[in-house]
Amino acid sequence: MTAPVATAAAILQQYTDHLTEPTPPPTDEPWAAQSLADGAAGISLLHVEIASRYGGSWRAAHRWITAAASGTVSAADTTGLFLGAPAVGFLLTTVPPPFQHLYDPARKTLHRHITDLAHRRVDATLARVRAGDLATFGEYDLFYGLTGLGAYLLRTDPEGAALERVLQYLVALTQPLAPDGRGLPGWWVSHDPARGESPHFPAGHGNFGAAHGITGPLLLLAQAMRRGITVDGHREAMWTICEHLGDWCQHSPAGPWWPEHISRRDLDRGRPHHDAPARPSWCYGTTGIARAGQLAGLALRARDLQAFYEDALYRALTDPEQLARVTDTGLCHGWAGIYQTAVRAAADALDPRLRTLPKSLGVTLAAQAQPGEPAATGLINGDAGTALALTTFASQQAPITGWDACLLIN
Repeated sequence: MTAPVATAAAILQQYTDHLTEPTPPPTDEPWAAQSLADGAAGISLLHVEIASRYGGSWRAAHRWITAAASGTVSAADTTGLFLGAPAVGFLLTTVPPPFQHLYDPARKTLHRHITDLAHRRVDATLARVRAGDLATFGEYDLFYGLTGLGAYLLRTDPEGAALERVLQYLVALTQPLAPDGRGLPGWWVSHDPARGESPHFPAGHGNFGAAHGITGPLLLLAQAMRRGITVDGHREAMWTICEHLGDWCQHSPAGPWWPEHISRRDLDRGRPHHDAPARPSWCYGTTGIARAGQLAGLALRARDLQAFYEDALYRALTDPEQLARVTDTGLCHGWAGIYQTAVRAAADALDPRLRTLPKSLGVTLAAQAQPGEPAATGLINGDAGTALALTTFASQQAPITGWDACLLIN
């Protein structure tokens, strides 16, 4: 064991010690435990991975799973992969075989409700299209939209009708809006990037990120195609998204980069209001976009496309100026998400340079990691997500449980 890996293992132990006992959610937010982003559902993933990788007692994992599923688990139309029944359902997909019998009744019940939810959500999108309204993040994104439900279904029921309908919806989403949509892409949303109204985005915006933008659907379409799951128009939809990313790719001496989002004014003039790349995060930055492009190249068997995005990823993650913009260790915006994505990209890479990234990024992640700082404990921006990435670095192996499928990088 090298010194950095040993250090990572020691820090990982500090994180797990820090996250030993679940605490009840606030009385006015009983649903918070069911959050994959911030609650017990997400923190459970850490304990499941630790127990699966290192053996030992299942008690900690069971405590956290029980906390996540306590009370009424919601399958309301506002739930998605990161909240409610889909979040708890995803968690249960990571449970190793020796313990699955403990949760089989709950898993089957949840799956039925999640499948029904997916059908309802697709029906709602059809009504929205008929009404001529623009989409929202909540309709299609990875966190709370149909892309996230598709990620769950790809793990649990890849041949089912629900996933087929989700994929058909994503294919339809890539079609330009009707003539009165004035040339807008089908995924154009009615609100600003903060889901509100802003004078900077008076006509909504187009989003490029993996978390809330068109990169999320590309990730799901590519992951499905790699597994042999396709629908009519699947290939064409992927190329449409790739062409859009190509049209808006910006070039600098440090390599290609993409805007996080564009306004209607940007669309009309053909250039973004950003003049430089932001942090190379999984959620909005080059890291997430490049992994999606790499996976698209693999799925489409387009080596030039794959090579372009692998080069973009390598250059972004070796550019000191871009890396200096990373200020936290979380999965969404920080080093954990960058490292975990780089590990998955390196395993699939044609470009040998990508295989050098996990070591250097893992060392940086371990050096930056401080359990309890900031105070967030959850998966997406807190200690649990950082610790999960550290399990990958400390073991020098990909996750056993496949927990990072919730990011669609695996």
